[in-house]
Amino acid sequence: MRVLGEWDQRLFTRVAGARVPGADPALRRLSDSANHGRLWLGAAAGLAVVGGHTARRAALRGVGSLALASATVNTVVKWSARRPRPLLDHVPQIRHLTRQPHTTSFPSGHSASAAAFATGVALESTRYGALVAPLAAAVAFSRVYVGVHFPADVLAGVAIGVGAGVLTCRWWPPRAAVPERERPAADAPALPLGEGLVVFVNSRAGTGAPAAPLPPAERLRELLPAAELIERAPGDDFEALLAEAVDRAARTGGALGVCGGDGSVNAAARAAAERGLALAVFPGGTLNHFALDVGVPDFEDTAVAVARGEAVTVDIGVARSGAGHEVRFLNTFSIGLYPELVRIREHLEERWGKWPAATVALIRVLRTATPIELSVNGRPRRLWLLFAGNGRYVPEGFAPTFRPRLDDGLLDLRLVDGGPRLARTRVIVSALVGGLRRSRVYSAERVPWVRLEELTGTNSLAYDGEVAPTSTELRLEKVRRALVVYRPALPQNELAQQARLAAAAARYRRRTRRSAAGESGGTAGAGQG
Repeated sequence: MRVLGEWDQRLFTRVAGARVPGADPALRRLSDSANHGRLWLGAAAGLAVVGGHTARRAALRGVGSLALASATVNTVVKWSARRPRPLLDHVPQIRHLTRQPHTTSFPSGHSASAAAFATGVALESTRYGALVAPLAAAVAFSRVYVGVHFPADVLAGVAIGVGAGVLTCRWWPPRAAVPERERPAADAPALPLGEGLVVFVNSRAGTGAPAAPLPPAERLRELLPAAELIERAPGDDFEALLAEAVDRAARTGGALGVCGGDGSVNAAARAAAERGLALAVFPGGTLNHFALDVGVPDFEDTAVAVARGEAVTVDIGVARSGAGHEVRFLNTFSIGLYPELVRIREHLEERWGKWPAATVALIRVLRTATPIELSVNGRPRRLWLLFAGNGRYVPEGFAPTFRPRLDDGLLDLRLVDGGPRLARTRVIVSALVGGLRRSRVYSAERVPWVRLEELTGTNSLAYDGEVAPTSTELRLEKVRRALVVYRPALPQNELAQQARLAAAAARYRRRTRRSAAGESGGTAGAGQG
């Protein structure tokens, strides 16, 4: 340890005596800007506003990693080590911070926060991570350069930050860059420029999502200028407009498109499957679970697939009651705690907003809910929650995030037992420490079907974020490969996609203008003659 301390001091002295042209004021200001995580919170806000869904996930993981690293450094490690700060005798006055820190030196909290944010971002997107990493490295180096930390403090902080970023994967695994691509291709009409495509645009969807540079309808017209758009404005009848879009697509022999959230996509998918139409999904909601799992995270992905006629088939989940009624779902089905949570959230959402309403609803449900009683495949059970996913969700934990495939023929069944004492508390604690799979009150399996009977304690079920009345008897199963969905066969470079689509759209507009001008000239000539 003494040798390490001497090495640390010598290295600090060398950095303090180094002269980097123009770096003194710049690194001092950079170091100050990272106080209390301000630099990284600003970077996260920029990513969330400017970038797409991947950027928002990267920003969220980066902030979560930063919070975990900061808490570890400031509440545990610093108070255990109590290493004094280095002396400033060898550091030029121009580098001194305006306010010198008063906490102990080991480890560097700034370095931990920088490394944690950069790691969190990189886990979601290597591209955004490459942009953030040099800035994080500069912040870490600046802490030695301005004389407030020894090199070992910075290295320890970086190690803690990287560890915090990696640890977030235990609770929230990064989404795969693209879903599995080896699925067999499905037959779907190729519609260059969107000719023959009828898109139902639910402008009321996605109120919780960051604003895009262009409204959804304008983006669609830029990418697929020949497509027909049917837009829903506030006050318009959702079912009537969707039915109109389906009828037009069926009459033209083209395809149905939908732009909206998972609720809109679910309704359009059911209609498309019934009429035998291929579905083009343009993600316009807040979460867009189905679009992301299929492999069309952006409008451009769907537009390229539509123009080329590239598609895959997906399964649809079905919950059939004993009376013959059925509910179809693309993503998830549940009974127990979640339907009540959705009901309370929807009641509060208009006044408070989606996420505050969801938080309040969760607290109320955890405090007041009671277990449901039912028979699962003939076995009596008492449950807090029964969850069924349309396809295998990853990871096998409390908050499954994505599905590699949507045509595996399986339901992802997860149960939270309501029998043992403090079952809810045990599940929550197990989830927080990442040990849910070993919890005795939680179970998970993949099944092709499941039979639910003698259901009591609830009168509602939830599917894809919607709530509906339930029956005392239900059978959950899959309709194999019931829906054809446009999806690019191979990952595309986004800029190349946009360039190709923009060029095609420009050619279409020029051709349309020339045609209109020719008709106008012909009419004028006939009048003069």
